[in-house]
Amino acid sequence: MQLLVKVRNGLVKLLEVVLVALFAILTLDVLWGVFSRYALGEQSRWTEELATYTLVWISLLGAALVYEVKGHLGVDYVVLKWDEGAQRLGKIFVELCVIAFAALILGSGGWQLVVENLNTNQVSPALGWRIGYLYSAVPISGAFFLIFSLEHLAKLIVRRNTNES
Repeated sequence: MQLLVKVRNGLVKLLEVVLVALFAILTLDVLWGVFSRYALGEQSRWTEELATYTLVWISLLGAALVYEVKGHLGVDYVVLKWDEGAQRLGKIFVELCVIAFAALILGSGGWQLVVENLNTNQVSPALGWRIGYLYSAVPISGAFFLIFSLEHLAKLIVRRNTNES
């Protein structure tokens, strides 16, 4: 069990480091774009495209990290009116929905998107990067969502079993 905790903590730390690095790249990219546009008279061709793809990666991976710490938005006014057992069932239902979405849409569908785009050899116009690699943020974030949701679900189940004994 401690090995799983160490792996999970390592994944969270890796995700945090990657997000900080991507945010630094985005910041420098936007600053260079503004500088090149106003100081040099012509914006570098690649800055807008890099900013777009970096923002996509930050959004998807950042959403997974926020989900891990349960910092996502939620409307829980009605749920808090339920009794404790119904709240637990509601949380389990939500985790099952997230698991299905992460596995089917982000994971499987995202992987299919990556493979199909790699097969077409499509490249981004300014950077010349293969689009399939840029789209890999979708299945990667899906894997993080799946891992974190399975952890949340396990905690809900274990907490219930330890409370009953």
